Order: sequence, then C-alpha cells, then structure tokens
Amino acid sequence: MTAQPERRLRLAMVVIGLDTGGAETMLAKLIGQLAPRHDIHVLSITDLGVVAPRLVAMGVAVEAIGMRRGHLSLPGFVRLVLRLRALAPDVVHTWMYHANILGGMAARLAGRSALVWGIRNGNLDPALHKASTLRVVRLGALLSGRVPDLILCNASASLDAHAQAGYRRSKMAVLPNGFDLGRFRPDAAARASLRAELGVAVDAPLVGLIGRFDPLKNHQGFVRAAALVHAERPDVHFVLAGTGATGTNAALVRWLGDAGVAHMTHLLGRRDDMPRLMAALDVLASSSAGEAFPNVIGEAMACGVPCAVTDVGDCAAIVGRFGRVVAAGDMAALAHQVLQLLALPAPARARSAEAMLRDVSARFDITHVARRHEQQYLALCAPQQTGVTHPWQPNRR
Repeated sequence: MTAQPERRLRLAMVVIGLDTGGAETMLAKLIGQLAPRHDIHVLSITDLGVVAPRLVAMGVAVEAIGMRRGHLSLPGFVRLVLRLRALAPDVVHTWMYHANILGGMAARLAGRSALVWGIRNGNLDPALHKASTLRVVRLGALLSGRVPDLILCNASASLDAHAQAGYRRSKMAVLPNGFDLGRFRPDAAARASLRAELGVAVDAPLVGLIGRFDPLKNHQGFVRAAALVHAERPDVHFVLAGTGATGTNAALVRWLGDAGVAHMTHLLGRRDDMPRLMAALDVLASSSAGEAFPNVIGEAMACGVPCAVTDVGDCAAIVGRFGRVVAAGDMAALAHQVLQLLALPAPARARSAEAMLRDVSARFDITHVARRHEQQYLALCAPQQTGVTHPWQPNRR
C-alpha cells in the first residue's frame, strides 16, 4: 500500500498548452501518480489540446485561459491571475519558459503560493532556437533570483546550461523524467502486429526515430545515417513517428528520396499507441542536435530496445552501458552503432534487455519520480506553516 503524504496539497499546474509533447506527456504521468493524494488543477494558458481528456479522465480539473499562441493578452493574463487567486493553491508549478514567466508573474500577483518553475531544455544554441525564445530565456534568467522558490530541471545538462545563462543555480535542482513501466514493457505481440501493419516480413529489422519534426531532432541527419545503414543492411526498415513525420512533409520526403531509402521508410506521424510502437523496434536511434532528457530513450529502454544516441543533454547518462553514444552531428558513427546493435546475437541482446529493465526500474520508475516531486512540494510548503513569507510578500505581522 502506498504511504499517505504528510499533507494533502492543493497544486496548480500551469502550461502554455496541452498538445502532445515531452513536457505534456510527463505532466500527465506525474498527475496520474499525484492525483489520488492531492487536489490538482491544470491551467492551460492557450487551449486544451489532446492531453486534456486524459487529465479529465483522472478526475483532474482542467481549464483553458484562452490566450492566442505567440500573443500576450492583458485580459488573458488578468484571467490567469484571478483564477490562481480563486484557487489559492499551496504550490504553483509552471512548465517551460513562457509558462514560467506568465504563470510565475501571475502566481506572485495572486497570492502566497510556493512557486516552482520547470525547465526542460538542455541546449541554448542560438542556431537551434528562435530569437523570441532566447529572449524569454534571458528574461527568465533576470527573474530567476526573485520570482521562483525552486527551479526544477529534468536533466543535469539543462541545469548547467541555464546556470551558465544566468539562472540562479542555488534555486535549481534536477528531477528526471519518469516512465510507466506497466505501459512500456517488452511485448512480442507488438513486434508482430506492427510489422503486419507495415506490410513487412515478420523478422524484418526495424530502426526507429520517434519525435516531432523539428531542427533539434535532426531528421535530416537521421536520413543520412539511414542511407549508410541501408548500404550495409538493405533488409532494414526505418520507422519515423511524431508530429510532422508524414508523407505530406515535402522536405522529409525529398531527403528520403535523395538518400535512396524512401522505399524502406515508414512515415507514421503522431501516434496514440506509443508503447506498441516502441516495443516493436529493434533499435531506437536519436540523431538529435540538442536535448535535455528525451522521453523516448527511457521508453525504448523500458521495452528492452537498445538505443544509439548522440551525446547531447543527458542522453549518454540515460543509456549508460546499455546503449551506444556518438558525438552530436556524427551520422556515420551513428549508423555504425546502429549496425553494431542490429548485429548483436539473440542471447546477448536478451541478457542486455533484462539488465536494462532493472536499471530503468531503479532510476526512472514514475512512482519513484513522482514521490520525489511530492517531497519537493511538501518541503516548499513547510516554511509557510511556520510563518515564513515569500520575499515578494511583505511580512505584515
């Protein structure tokens, strides 16, 4: 039986939107663990998105403030302040840059809630981000010493990058992503069913890149690696899944055609059956130019699937001795490591999968990760019980 927490908290989670993405996925997993023990209200600054129904099904209150994406609205900001004032949460946890600024300022105007910022980006290279995003990052650095009580990063690389950018290191801590090991697990039936869906042989090797189409994910680099793998192993099929990885993506289709692997590549777009898809792969490849803590690597490992990854963010630490790591941008090396993993004998692969599952369970089981979040929230509330006020709030006693 799960131990009851020291106190039932009122938690407000503030996000920009609730479309499918790494942050939104982690938010849903965390809420799934915390909702039985705490009262949670989710405020989406824009619209509800596809994740909202999952949260509602957990018995969580979800509402949209209604701002337009990319447009600051004073009436919308006022609505956010008023909703937080009415909710009077013990803790406000904001997720990602824009929500940190808008939700953080609204929380401070609304009352005395403890405030947690969430940062989930491990790379601040100007070549990989919009100028507007970097301006928000710089604003966050300026406010980080005064506004949040705690800044939670999902990767050590994220903490280091933002501390170097001026964020207050003394307020920062790392809590990794967590994974539902009841959903993501080895599944022989998934291997067979996905191959049947794709119309390929039951023993066809599948190498996957799972992620939205975005410069950070470096799909073009993956295509170059796929061409090198194909030259050595023409029997290998490639699976691309995630928002934008579709046959209507002209740039992606052109890259695949130029590389000579279009006929061996399956473009699946956004999927709702990610555990099945992940468990069907032989190798997960991550060609990313920048990451913090990518969910897909932990999910693949939980399914017993080995990973070949670029050395960005915390990827090397996540895969540990069970995966293969290459320098960012070195697609020849990535292709070589994919081929090495495909060549592993079945007994060695099985032994590695068993050890990998134990490792993922020990480090990233969502129940343990959620409990660590809960402990942070409780610790932030403890000073309020002894009369300590937030520096933004004058002590009126």
